[in-house]
Amino acid sequence: SRKIMGFHLDDNMKASTVKRAFTHALKQRRADSLLVHHSDRGVQYCSDEYQRIHKQHDVMCSMTDGYDCYQNALAERVNGILKNEYLLIKPRDLEEARKMVAESVDIYNQRRPHAALKYKTPDEVHQAFYA
Repeated sequence: SRKIMGFHLDDNMKASTVKRAFTHALKQRRADSLLVHHSDRGVQYCSDEYQRIHKQHDVMCSMTDGYDCYQNALAERVNGILKNEYLLIKPRDLEEARKMVAESVDIYNQRRPHAALKYKTPDEVHQAFYA
């Protein structure tokens, strides 16, 4: 569905920070089908703390070979859309950045149609599969 299911913005890339984003996504999960989480090989994603959450929820962990962003082109495309279409001004502080990202994710999920989704929004497609 291309829907952004979980996110968390912070001023660091610690395992606890990315764990919050992943936990946010897991809370919205409605299907019992195989879930694959693709990431780069950042130390926060490789940490025992973060990998434990994959094991607890039977999530298959997929990591890039080295640091090749093209192996996760869809996620990189979503990041590019958020950065280049919505986050056009520099926030004053972390709190303003959090609000901007939340608003951008809302617009992306609920109002931005995608050609790959036959011009439906990610939320519309997601609802059709998991309603």
